[in-house]
Amino acid sequence: MNLPIDDLSIEAPPVGDDALRASGAAVIRTEAEALQALVERIDGGFTRACRLMLGCRGRVVVTGMGKSGHVGRKISATLASAGTPSFFLHPGEASHGDLGMVTRYDLMLAISNSGETAEIVTILPAIKRLGVPVILLAGNPASRLARAAEVCIDVSVAHEACPLGLAPTASSTATLAMGDALAVALLEARGFSAEDFARSHPGGRLGRRLLLHIAEIMHTGDDVPRVELDATLSQALMEMTRTSLGMTAVVAADDSVAGIFTDGDLRRALEQAIDVHQARVADLMTAEFVNVRPGVLAVEGLNLMQQRAINALLVVDDAGRLVGALNMHDLLRAGVL
Repeated sequence: MNLPIDDLSIEAPPVGDDALRASGAAVIRTEAEALQALVERIDGGFTRACRLMLGCRGRVVVTGMGKSGHVGRKISATLASAGTPSFFLHPGEASHGDLGMVTRYDLMLAISNSGETAEIVTILPAIKRLGVPVILLAGNPASRLARAAEVCIDVSVAHEACPLGLAPTASSTATLAMGDALAVALLEARGFSAEDFARSHPGGRLGRRLLLHIAEIMHTGDDVPRVELDATLSQALMEMTRTSLGMTAVVAADDSVAGIFTDGDLRRALEQAIDVHQARVADLMTAEFVNVRPGVLAVEGLNLMQQRAINALLVVDDAGRLVGALNMHDLLRAGVL
């Protein structure tokens, strides 16, 4: 007999807002205490694990079942993006062929709160036959897996945040934090830079900010506004209108930049009631202007513009010759801003 959906629902007991807040706060406190306890476990075992991972000529193979597997996937992703090649191996699938992904040059980082996870115990002999060292993150340092591992890092917690003591909460948080500690320690030991990090994130905003150079987004050739030193103010205005960058470079005969004329310079000039057809732009320009080289990172150009409260930049070569120009709109289109 099919029952209406309403007949299948279970009415939850009434719970006040204060009780909900208290429950949430208790979880945060419990997990914070679990993390604080980990600080004392950054010891010789931790450094041995780091040394093994630094010496690994292959990849760090992370494995774990259930919630440990979910945490392991994140740890593996963090390692890979921070300069330590890694992938996640499901221990259940490993014994059905996926173990072939592991080579003798690799290292295994196993995660097991109990230290007795059957699926990992099953594949351990094959891992050992390959000569692959095993690092274990475990809540039971006296377990079978702990005894078999080259290094066991204790990630046990006094109690779970779950009031039933069943759902992995504080323990999974502690394991994740220890994985982050390993990844960051390795990152610093390798001298991994922000630019290195961006190379593994080329499609995101971070990659654009850290890898894009001025030369890749600047205007070049006829799109760069320029007038010569003997140009009139009206000629400069026509050039500014043509290129729509809100400024124009003022150049000498050899294309070296003598100054810049901007919308701000125009406003100040008009306050003097000058004749735009007679006034020379060289007498009204800003001679001490901000400029960048084409090889500078676009984000550095953005920082410079923000610091100097300007909306456009001239790009010059090492000899001071004009090679390009850009403004805030160019940075915005490139995803730097």
